[in-house]
Amino acid sequence: MIPLIASATASSSHGLTGLSGWVADVMDALGWPGVFLLTLLETVFPPIPSEVVLPLGGFLAYQGRMGLVAVFLAATAGGVLGALVLYELARRIGQRRAVALLARMPLMDADDADAATRWFRRHGRSAVFFGRLIPGVRSLISLPAGAAEMPIGPFLLYTTAGTALWNALLIGGGYALGSQWDRVSGYADVFDKVVIAAVVVALALLVVRRVRKHRDAQRA
Repeated sequence: MIPLIASATASSSHGLTGLSGWVADVMDALGWPGVFLLTLLETVFPPIPSEVVLPLGGFLAYQGRMGLVAVFLAATAGGVLGALVLYELARRIGQRRAVALLARMPLMDADDADAATRWFRRHGRSAVFFGRLIPGVRSLISLPAGAAEMPIGPFLLYTTAGTALWNALLIGGGYALGSQWDRVSGYADVFDKVVIAAVVVALALLVVRRVRKHRDAQRA
């Protein structure tokens, strides 16, 4: 694993650098299990967005390094398992405690969980399907579903359908760009800077929101 981590600061064998190069190298080295692992981690804890992982999986499939169907199935299985982890967490310990636990992680915030809860209350079971297509709500929609003890059968059905559609769109997009990747890879450095900047901004906003909550609590 050390060479894979080191490659995050160097150019990958695909002409990519930084985060995108590291993700591509992990998937290239591990094959479909790497796709499964990255999508599982992304669902439970979002250090690497699926918007990075899935198109690169499609690109590797275009290159013939992995089967397109294998990438799709592995990504879908990883996403569904990650959603099931959050569902079970909220079902067993309750949504409030689950949110408090997850809020300790970077890029996680209780307000996002509240938004997912409102979405679930407004749309019911269908929120699990449509929520999987909305960034920021995709993972957290599992929490209110678990806390409400939504039957596991419908939960898995809607989660799998929504996850499969999201994966098909992003993996298919990466596969379709395969013939243009020489042109796209020239913007890899810019892409990585955009991803890093987005993470920094998200962390800054999270800190500001928590500081404001702390101040409001002290004033109350």
